[in-house]
Amino acid sequence: MNLMDRYIMGHVLRSIVLVLLVIIGLDCLMAFLDQLSNLNDFYTLSGAMSYVAWTFPRRVYEFIPMSSLVGAMLGLGMLASHSELTVMRAAGFSTARILLAVFKPVALLALGGILLGQYIAPITEQRAQSVRAVAMAGGGMVFSRAGLWHKEGSLFIHINAVESGAKLHGVTRYLFDDNKQLRESSFAQSAEYQPEGYWLLRSVEHSFLSDQDVRSESRLQERWDSGLTPELLSVVVVEPQDLSITGLYEYSQYLEAQGVNADTYQLAFWAKLLQPLSIGALVLIGVSFIFGPLRSVSVGQRIITGVVLGLVFKFGQDLLGPASSVFGFPPLLATLLPILISVAVGSLLLKRAG
Repeated sequence: MNLMDRYIMGHVLRSIVLVLLVIIGLDCLMAFLDQLSNLNDFYTLSGAMSYVAWTFPRRVYEFIPMSSLVGAMLGLGMLASHSELTVMRAAGFSTARILLAVFKPVALLALGGILLGQYIAPITEQRAQSVRAVAMAGGGMVFSRAGLWHKEGSLFIHINAVESGAKLHGVTRYLFDDNKQLRESSFAQSAEYQPEGYWLLRSVEHSFLSDQDVRSESRLQERWDSGLTPELLSVVVVEPQDLSITGLYEYSQYLEAQGVNADTYQLAFWAKLLQPLSIGALVLIGVSFIFGPLRSVSVGQRIITGVVLGLVFKFGQDLLGPASSVFGFPPLLATLLPILISVAVGSLLLKRAG
């Protein structure tokens, strides 16, 4: 690596980091202000600050693609504004060589993003949601307004509250037969996951329905064998985009085994797995604009263009995601199509720019 490579890499990396810090700073400020309306005797100002702090890794992960695009455009654009790119190319430094120098720091950030999204952000995001929910509920149990619904074969499960991954409150189960007729319902006050691999239900009320009558039965304790482990439960209570790649894959496989549509989790899985390609495609099309139509425009115009390109890319993936469920094409294609279009457009612009 010669001096020229390090010079370009330094410009691009500093610009990306600066853009990332600015965007995350604004996002954290807006998130903190949004939490102020939720403050109560238990969820205090320090709790809101703690929540925002725990969500910081997730915000870094989310904004790496946009920051890479805008930062690369700014870093390379500054060189173009000062005619340094022209001098480099006149001295025999090819466009491909410049692109390689730009993509080295971008690849490093993409790798860091993969590690962050797999090992750190999911854990801190679950912690953030748990801390906030416990505080807002006054400690103890975590309640959601509608609880959690889950399907396991012909069994439909509703959980009122989750105290931890291994302890549940208010577990209602509805068992249907092959004719979609309700045959059994039960309600347990609480459930704890046992080391042997099953749930121990407490204070259980059963109702058995037949064509003739309804029979009730009470039990102090009951063993419940279920594929819904604490690990899977931790996936259920968190938004798909906040989960790890392996968590998304395992839970989507579990849903498919239960006959449940897993498109939402598959879309999130492919979006996370292919994020490095998304970053590369965005940077490619951004750099192609610097060599082409944005070679001699102001910094503000480059920022606006970068933001617009990033938003168009994001909206494209967000629109194609639901469309894949409606029209039946694979979630992988919905994620990959904007990447391929960006690469094609970027390559065409670079070819025209010479």
